[in-house]
Amino acid sequence: MLVLLPPSETKAEGGSGPSFDHGALSFPELEPVREKLLSALVDLAGDVPASLAALGLSERQSGEVRRNAELRLSPTMPALTRYTGVLYDALDVAGMTAAERRRATGRLAVASALFGLLRAGDLVPSYRLSASSAVPGIGPLGSLWRPALEPVLASLDDLVVDLRSGPYAGLARIPGAVTVKVVSEGPGGRRLAVTHFNKAHKGKLARALALASPAPGSLAAMVKVAAKADLRLERTADRGFELVIR
Repeated sequence: MLVLLPPSETKAEGGSGPSFDHGALSFPELEPVREKLLSALVDLAGDVPASLAALGLSERQSGEVRRNAELRLSPTMPALTRYTGVLYDALDVAGMTAAERRRATGRLAVASALFGLLRAGDLVPSYRLSASSAVPGIGPLGSLWRPALEPVLASLDDLVVDLRSGPYAGLARIPGAVTVKVVSEGPGGRRLAVTHFNKAHKGKLARALALASPAPGSLAAMVKVAAKADLRLERTADRGFELVIR
């Protein structure tokens, strides 16, 4: 099983790992696109106003531009601890035992506007680039990533649970992936899409799937694992599910 997470705009600072080496990342087939984007982002960081505009940042966030300027020399940490925010708080890597963390590292991956696809243990620096960013000279990131990333995703043999947000799902399709929509159920059974707590519930589901023993190898097993974590998964399409909350 592979659970594909969205990244986060917020990231942990620093890192005790070596300086960033993008050649050491998983999925080396993606290296040409990674290098193109990395070079463009570092070059763009030389013009702070242009960087702020391209990345959708305010002047108070100019520190994010400095991160991009220093990408090639930055210290690193595993992707699973680099990304922060609501979903990752619910995933609660810090609360895992060493054995649980090893299990989670083998089952989790992160979508990335800069790196395409990361294994949870890949060592990455802090950076700023979102799927909706408009990097000069690059064009829409989906047009750049799709030809390289879709063959990699299509080659995954595991049961893939796609928890990416819309902009990141737009970077590449995954044939046969399981998708999950978080919905609330009100009186009379009426269901509405959840926005505010969407990430927290996806983080709880990712944690349950990452730590289950054995790994769920079927859709039915996935539903059972979710139920043990007090999460209600209901199938709504061939590979589509709703995570129902009340």
